[in-house]
Amino acid sequence: MKKIINFIHNRKFKEIVLLVILFSLYIFINAFSYAAQVSNDLQKSVFRLHVIANSDSEEDQNLKYIVRDNLIQYMNSICSNCSSKEETIKVVSNHISDFTDIANQTIKDNGFSYTASVELGNFEFPTKTYADISFPSGYYDALKVKLGNSSGQNWWCVLYPSLCFIDVTSGVVPEESKETLQENLNDEEYKIISDTDSPSISFKFKLIEFFTHNNFLTAKK
Repeated sequence: MKKIINFIHNRKFKEIVLLVILFSLYIFINAFSYAAQVSNDLQKSVFRLHVIANSDSEEDQNLKYIVRDNLIQYMNSICSNCSSKEETIKVVSNHISDFTDIANQTIKDNGFSYTASVELGNFEFPTKTYADISFPSGYYDALKVKLGNSSGQNWWCVLYPSLCFIDVTSGVVPEESKETLQENLNDEEYKIISDTDSPSISFKFKLIEFFTHNNFLTAKK
C-alpha cells in the first residue's frame, strides 16, 4: 500500500497523468471541431419542411399528408427555377401567406375547423433518413407548418435540394438532388450522409450525433 501511495505521489506518475489528460483534451477538441464543421456545412446546404399534425388521430394524420402534398406541389411550382438554397428561401419568404392559405384551404376542404400557422426559421431536427441519404440531428433552416393544436406526429423532408417523397420507403433520391448536395459539400461530408454502411463513415456520423445529443452542436442560430 505504501508503495502505491509513493508511486501516486511520484513526479513521473503526475507527468503521465497530465499527459493523458492533455492528450484526451486534444482528441476531444479535434473531434468537436471536426463534428462542428461537418454539421455546420450540412445545415448550410439544405432547406427543410416540417409539418406537425393537429393530433395523432387517423383523421388528423391523413390530413397532414394531404396538406404536405399540396404544399410541396406549390413549392415546386414557385421554386422550379431556383438554383440555390438562398434563392429558394427568398422565394418561399415572399409567399408565406400563400403557403398559409393553401394549408388552411386544404383543412377546410377536408371538413376540419382548425387552422394552420406557417413560419420560416431555424429549427431543431432529429436524425432523419431519406432513402439512401441521412442527415444528423441539428438545427436547420426550414418551413414549419403547424396544424391546429400541433400535438400530433411530425413529418419531415428536405425542400432544397428536393428530397421530398410521397413514399420515402421506396423512394430514390433524384440524381440532380445528389449532385446539388455534392456541389455544396466536400467529398468526405457527402460520404457521411450517403455512405453510412462504411464502418469508418458510420463512426464519423455517430460522432456528430454524439456532440449533437450532448448539446455541444445544438446552439440555435
